[in-house]
Amino acid sequence: MIWLPLIALAAAAFAVAVVLVKLPRSAWALFAAALLFGLAGYALQGSPGLAGAPKMAAVDNAESNFALVDARRQMFDPDMVPSRYVTVADGFARRGKFEDAAGLLSGAVSENPNDGEAWLALGNALVEHANGTLTPASLYAYGQAEKVLPGHPGAPYFLGVALIRSGRAGDARALWAETLANAPADAPWRPQLEERLARLDELISQIGAQ
Repeated sequence: MIWLPLIALAAAAFAVAVVLVKLPRSAWALFAAALLFGLAGYALQGSPGLAGAPKMAAVDNAESNFALVDARRQMFDPDMVPSRYVTVADGFARRGKFEDAAGLLSGAVSENPNDGEAWLALGNALVEHANGTLTPASLYAYGQAEKVLPGHPGAPYFLGVALIRSGRAGDARALWAETLANAPADAPWRPQLEERLARLDELISQIGAQ
């Protein structure tokens, strides 16, 4: 049964690369092959039946951490400078220190409950700190972000990404489709979300075919 979480982790990594990092379609096969080679290497050299031992992470997630912060920032007017809490928390997030980032952001929303970007960043930090798992705290943060920023795509988009990572691609698709259905036709972020929804549809179709 140890292989089930490993396969799920590989599928989640592929989904994040396609939907969040926007991996080019031409590189999908290569990335999938790399994941398969990794699993094969683990099968040959690893010991999945043995109890785990604490080790330093072998994979550097710095690039995906930067992409997460940058993706959130791109959803806001560049002339709207985030609060000092969010700025410092982003520095922690880029280095993978999501617990520290969440602590700072909790202080930010306590000081200013109407800081929508802080709520959104807090939701992301809590999800990352939980290794991609949606928790009641992260769901609350996303809910508050949506409440403070009605009509903004940030909360439904990142909640959708978290749902995909949790293996709930269908729920993510329904959320993004509903967001687009309720969005104005001239919303500046609409083409980007439509593109991501199309990528998700392709991914769901490929998984179904396999």
